[in-house]
Amino acid sequence: MNTQQAVAVRIRQLCKERGLTPNGLSYLAAVPQSTIKSILNGESQNPGVITIKKLCDALEITLGDFFSSPEFDELEQEIK
Repeated sequence: MNTQQAVAVRIRQLCKERGLTPNGLSYLAAVPQSTIKSILNGESQNPGVITIKKLCDALEITLGDFFSSPEFDELEQEIK
């Protein structure tokens, strides 16, 4: 799993826990549906911290909460 995949998995988990659809999250976070779709489909190379912060605000969690999950703990260092 790479970072992009981990972000998508985490967003899906958090939506499922809260009974939210990606479109519902888009509305709450004031982030375009196309942006969330591109993140979830792996089309977004780098969703950006500001976008993730908006999603976290809508989900009522901190950035630390977002990144505190096994998906991120198990990532290997990405060297490009």
